[in-house]
Amino acid sequence: MSLSRLKVLLQEVQSLPELKSASWIGFREMRERHRTFVGQDGHVRETSTGESHGVMVEVFVNGQMGYAATPAITSASLRETTIRAFKQAESASRWSVAKFGFDGNAPLVRPTVKGHYASPASTARTTSAELAELVVEITKRLKKSAKIVQTLCYVDWLDGESRLVSTSGTEVEQGLEGVILHFEATAQDGGITQKRSDGENLQGNLQLLKDPSLWNRVDRVAEQVLELLAAEECPSETTSLVLLPTQMTLQIHESIGHPLEVDRILGDERNYAGWSFVREKDFGSLQYGSKLLNVTFDPTVTDELASYAFDDGGNPAKREYLIQDGVLLRGLGGLESQQRSKLAGVANFRASSWNRPAVDRMANINLEPGTSSFDEIIASVERGILMDTNRSWSIDDYRNKFQFGCEYAKLIENGKLTKTLRNPNYRGITTPFWNGLKMVGNASTLQTHGTPNCGKAEPNQVIRVGHRSPVCLFTNIEVFGGGA
Repeated sequence: MSLSRLKVLLQEVQSLPELKSASWIGFREMRERHRTFVGQDGHVRETSTGESHGVMVEVFVNGQMGYAATPAITSASLRETTIRAFKQAESASRWSVAKFGFDGNAPLVRPTVKGHYASPASTARTTSAELAELVVEITKRLKKSAKIVQTLCYVDWLDGESRLVSTSGTEVEQGLEGVILHFEATAQDGGITQKRSDGENLQGNLQLLKDPSLWNRVDRVAEQVLELLAAEECPSETTSLVLLPTQMTLQIHESIGHPLEVDRILGDERNYAGWSFVREKDFGSLQYGSKLLNVTFDPTVTDELASYAFDDGGNPAKREYLIQDGVLLRGLGGLESQQRSKLAGVANFRASSWNRPAVDRMANINLEPGTSSFDEIIASVERGILMDTNRSWSIDDYRNKFQFGCEYAKLIENGKLTKTLRNPNYRGITTPFWNGLKMVGNASTLQTHGTPNCGKAEPNQVIRVGHRSPVCLFTNIEVFGGGA
């Protein structure tokens, strides 16, 4: 639907006598399409397409927001849906935990804005047949040995758009295109089974799948999974730990992203997704990590999976430091959480679909690069372990104590990478772990990753998140061996 047509439908609803005491009304239309292809062992295992399309209606009454949604984008359906949202807001206003203020003709938590955003464009295009051929070819190429007992490849191409209009004059249109790619090989030799994987989660179109370097990565996965079959078990000791960006993605996500979500800190997610060890008083004072730790919230980085110009409440997105020189400065709180907590926040009020209200979510959470090259980091380590690609994770409800397992590791001895190690794991506590950050890789070590399936909220919302990180060195970390 065009932005102008959505505005006309809003104007029709606004004139209803049943809504004369509504202070503000907003429509958020969202459409998303998927093409998914799964290959296994040289064959297409599954193909699917899907589309989701509808409108979330928000109505502001007596300092409270009411919500209702519909997949039928017609005048009659939107009238009925808006009246339901109005009645919900009226009822909720009598029992609300927090009341929100009004400024002019809009709630303070829904600014009046105009603008647009589109994912970066490229000339790459591909057909469904080509995507099916690609997942088959990757699984065939991964089969380097009879000891590789299963190969798998998954590609999800997605595109979508959202439109936001309101009675105060908001007009926002945003377009998204992205690729989610994952491939893996499982090898077995007697009683030993190992898995190695790789992939990408990037915004933009299908240029990623046309890159010749993709095949080098496929070959590396096959070679390393065979290498793991003959590798020694990871030792158990307290030592130096080097994490590559693939694993840093999860470390940032779980022990920085989630604990800084302000709705968690306020207790909203305690019943389902957990609380946080961070308290309101910690902002501006907590030494979250060493002085080398600099973490930004940045939806303006165009190739990351969660890039946008406005969040789903209309708040303009911009780059902000969450942690600077190791000190916690800012939380991941949208405008509603900012008003409730009186904390500085960011434009991260996001919904996974048209039928979900927005909540505080991560977007692009990035660890800024330092000054050390990869070779300098390795050369500085007398004894330690390098780990790559997450295999398993566990973290408590407060996002404080954690244990992560990785697919692949290398022993570091006297400043050199030596033996391959299998079944590597490490554990720690969030702030002591980040205060053990000793070296941060420079821009040459920087990689962009992310996750397409971060879950939170009731009813559940699965959303896409981006992370960018360099290679990092930590000291005095407990590592150990063992299966996932």
